[in-house]
Amino acid sequence: MDSMVYFLLLAAIVIIALSVFFSFVPVMLWVSALASGVRIGIITLVAMRLRRVIPSRIVNPMIKATKAGLDVTINQLESHFLAGGNVDRVVNALIAAHRANIHLEFERAAAIDLAGRDVLQAVQMSVNPRVIETPVVSAVAKNGIEVKVIARVTVRANIDRLVGGAGEETIIARVGEGIVTTVGSSDSHKDVLENPDKISRTVLGKGLDAGTAFEILSIDIADVDVGKNIGAHLQTEQAEADKRIAQAKAEERRAMAVAQEQEMKARVIEMKAKVVEAESEVPQAMAEALREGKLGVMDYMNLKNIDADTQMRSSLGKMSGQPKDGEEA
Repeated sequence: MDSMVYFLLLAAIVIIALSVFFSFVPVMLWVSALASGVRIGIITLVAMRLRRVIPSRIVNPMIKATKAGLDVTINQLESHFLAGGNVDRVVNALIAAHRANIHLEFERAAAIDLAGRDVLQAVQMSVNPRVIETPVVSAVAKNGIEVKVIARVTVRANIDRLVGGAGEETIIARVGEGIVTTVGSSDSHKDVLENPDKISRTVLGKGLDAGTAFEILSIDIADVDVGKNIGAHLQTEQAEADKRIAQAKAEERRAMAVAQEQEMKARVIEMKAKVVEAESEVPQAMAEALREGKLGVMDYMNLKNIDADTQMRSSLGKMSGQPKDGEEA
């Protein structure tokens, strides 16, 4: 009985030990590598575990590279994995470039992958060019008519400029700039409608792919439409602005005239008040002159006669100014 328990305990320990061994040492992966012609030692696989590298992420791409006839080493793949790159995608890109007879070294492919670009997609775009459609670009000709243009740009990836090269947004922006320049230099929008290929020739001649990760193969005008009369609209807005300015100035002059009129009225009222005040002082002055003997009785009578004569003349003047019977005023 004791021997049976001992045997079962020993068998359990052996099974656990083998499980730990096979989980830590990828024996089956090592066998697959040897069967595929990849010469890699079991100690190297164990060392990958110790370096926190997943052996399958290195060995499987290495098997593909060996079968494709690529000259790639385990150290290159492992170093790229440790740098945070996608080993499988880099190997697939190298295989695609090799099949398409495109010269692509491992170091450049790894640099493109670490730069955040899809190196496999770049290789595929080098073989099969991509068409980029620009949004609607609005431009105004010299006669003030708006022209709306949509262009399709056929580009091919330039692998040598993928690292540090500008992307699709720069291509679209430069093409839009070229369209605006071409339409803006045209005397009439009819010239653009009659010869839309003029835009393509002008834009292609500017070398818009300089400094980008692409090579422009062609620029085709997909659609050209006539928009608004921007020139007339701007003239209308300018006339409306001038009108408002003139109205503001006229209102300012009217306000100044009203203020001057009110000021003149105030001065007239003030002068009338002073006249009334002066007239009220005349009797007192005359009485004072009579008491002091500075004004005689005859002088006073002459003054009254002059006053009466003045009032009579004023009355006659008013009567002569009124219309007679049967006459219009």
